[in-house]
Amino acid sequence: MGLKPVWRPTKADMANTRLFRLMQQHGFDDYDAFYQMSIGDIAWFWEAVVQDMGIAWFRRYSQTVDLSAGIRWPSWFAGGRINAAYNAVDKWLKDPAVSRRTALIWEGEDGTSRSYTYRELAVQVDRAAYGLLRLGIRKGDRVAVYMPMIPETVMAMLAAAKLGAISVPVYSGYGADAAAKRLTGAGCKLVVTVDGFYRRGKPVLMKEEADHAVDASGCVTKVVVVRRLGCPISWRSEKDVDWAELTRSASRESPVAYPLRSSDPLMLLYTSGTTGAPKGIVHSHSGFPIKAAFDAGYAMDVRPGDVMLWITDMGWMMGPFLMYGTLLNAATMVLYEGAPDYPGPDCIFRQVQKHGVTHLGISPTLIRSLMKHGEACYRDCDLSSLRVIGSTGEPWNPEPWMWLFRDVGKERVPIVNYSGGTEISGGILGNVLLKPIAPAGFNSAIPGMHAEVYSAEGKPVRGEVGELVLKSPWLGMAGGFWQEPERYERTYWSRWPDIWVHGDWVQLDENGYWTITGRSDDTLNVAGKRLGPAELESLLVGHPQVVEAAVIGVPDEAKGEAAVCFVVPGNRQLPDEAASAAFVAELFKWIADRLGKAFKPNAIHLVQALPRTRNAKVMRRVIRAAYLAVDPGDLSALENPEAVDEIRSLAMRGNLGS
Repeated sequence: MGLKPVWRPTKADMANTRLFRLMQQHGFDDYDAFYQMSIGDIAWFWEAVVQDMGIAWFRRYSQTVDLSAGIRWPSWFAGGRINAAYNAVDKWLKDPAVSRRTALIWEGEDGTSRSYTYRELAVQVDRAAYGLLRLGIRKGDRVAVYMPMIPETVMAMLAAAKLGAISVPVYSGYGADAAAKRLTGAGCKLVVTVDGFYRRGKPVLMKEEADHAVDASGCVTKVVVVRRLGCPISWRSEKDVDWAELTRSASRESPVAYPLRSSDPLMLLYTSGTTGAPKGIVHSHSGFPIKAAFDAGYAMDVRPGDVMLWITDMGWMMGPFLMYGTLLNAATMVLYEGAPDYPGPDCIFRQVQKHGVTHLGISPTLIRSLMKHGEACYRDCDLSSLRVIGSTGEPWNPEPWMWLFRDVGKERVPIVNYSGGTEISGGILGNVLLKPIAPAGFNSAIPGMHAEVYSAEGKPVRGEVGELVLKSPWLGMAGGFWQEPERYERTYWSRWPDIWVHGDWVQLDENGYWTITGRSDDTLNVAGKRLGPAELESLLVGHPQVVEAAVIGVPDEAKGEAAVCFVVPGNRQLPDEAASAAFVAELFKWIADRLGKAFKPNAIHLVQALPRTRNAKVMRRVIRAAYLAVDPGDLSALENPEAVDEIRSLAMRGNLGS
């Protein structure tokens, strides 16, 4: 049985979407036919996209895509000259309506707020670009942006792009060691950071961590510091520059956006795999911004003047996605500095009301944590502006998806599940607004993404779990790893000839709905049977007394691998020993009755919390390492490192149930 839709677009809704209008311009009324054309002739498709988006070129390209070096290394818009910052901001200054429109709204956790029109943002970007020029930053230099979500973060990224420098966004929650690895790997010449920011009502000091990272890197010559808190900080006059001083002086003429080759690097986005050092994904001026803006503008239907708030960080892929996905579409971005559920569970939905948000981006984990508060999250909030809810980061289980759709969105607002990655510049799978949407699933691969499900033998399969692969290149595809081309080819292209293996387990059902069951390197193989962690987690969270769950695989002599489950009880209070044993026994039966005895886990542990990052992503890698008493690696991204100690203590006490 396949997934069943719960949201269906009306003909009027479909006709108003940018995607449908693009289709009609090229003679298509049927989405599936249009999608097949988008993957059958990628040059035609991306040419149609850049024309419809009005992408500005300093020099017109001679060829949309050149595959002479093979599909692993496509050359997009050969001969063209472009600049991402020009397309994001400067070109809109010629349009009086857009230049006066709000480009950026920032909301601090302490109630501080600022906003900038496109013209005002352009002035600030020019001031920052001129300041960077005076510090010696030139085309090709790497500039790390180690910042929370504040306006200067966007200004620094765009200023670097305008000069042809390469931004290296670093997650604001990383400690010095993790940040230093990225500074060193990229060879950063300059770091932009902040004295600190607020998180759950408390100041988080960043300057000291930045100093340690800079000292460990050995390559950084200047540190630009934004005074967000105005608190006392260490100051090294030979290295440190105040942002206010950097941007105070400006030349009489604004710096001209540097005309860059289409393939010139715009950003290095670092991502961690299961092994090895972090990988610096190379993204170009014509790649990431256009792919992100297409996905936002056409898959999610972000229109000029719309307002998008995504709960993320500039160090994650969705941060730059928010920036370019709004600005290239003449829309407005909302940055929120703090925790999405502080000071209360209605925090995010109050932001929707306050700023007239049309597109809200969340993670399934955030919704799972909010739904226990019920209607207190949204009861007093006017959500009438909201047209689309976007979701990314991890697989859903149906109950929280339905709570968000039914209770919060009143079955009016479609949920666009969106999955891809740092290496993609956006999404592979999504929920396009021209087809019905089913809970927790995806109704299509995104146009231009030639997705398929492969069996272990490398053959397309339906109705069973397989590897998510891509059979054609796409605009925004990683331009390799920074200074590691062989590692890039080994990571994505080594399993089957000229096939990109993404690392997700997926299933495509009889109704055309895709389901992601987890990362293929997370997937359990229990006695020869594949089991995605999300499937077990969904079952556990379906129990009325379970709030959250995480599942890992551990070595097992009999089965090869066995599941171990970590469960947060409904009231987050752990029962006494006898009650714990009874509850665990009940959960074992719950799983066996629904999934079968073959998938019975080796152990179920009750915990007060799961280790998670600040953007609410549960870290299975860390859980597994702690449980097996091996080095979990860098924990600086964790919001709650104390949860790791609890798991370590559980491993030492032994299993509950078996």
